[in-house]
Amino acid sequence: MHPLTPAEISDALATLPGWAHRDGALHRAWRFDSFRSAMAFMSAAAPDIDRLDHHPEWSNVYDRVEARLTTHEAAHLVTARDVELARLLESHALRFSAWV
Repeated sequence: MHPLTPAEISDALATLPGWAHRDGALHRAWRFDSFRSAMAFMSAAAPDIDRLDHHPEWSNVYDRVEARLTTHEAAHLVTARDVELARLLESHALRFSAWV
């Protein structure tokens, strides 16, 4: 597993609205209409994340969820697995009407 180049990260971000590359990781924050929706998003995504076997660093405070993605096996840098996980999280966030 190799880290993505800056150009590869830029190309991926062009297709991932709301995501940013900073501090060597992919970052995204979502806001939901309630705590329940934020938790439902996390719960719905969890089985797919587990199947992918690539887990995010994420946190929840009330109606917000923040994610930070890196690959431990690639010295905590961004790889194609992180881009795949970002796409998976986005697909779930859309189901719960996330914004931000």
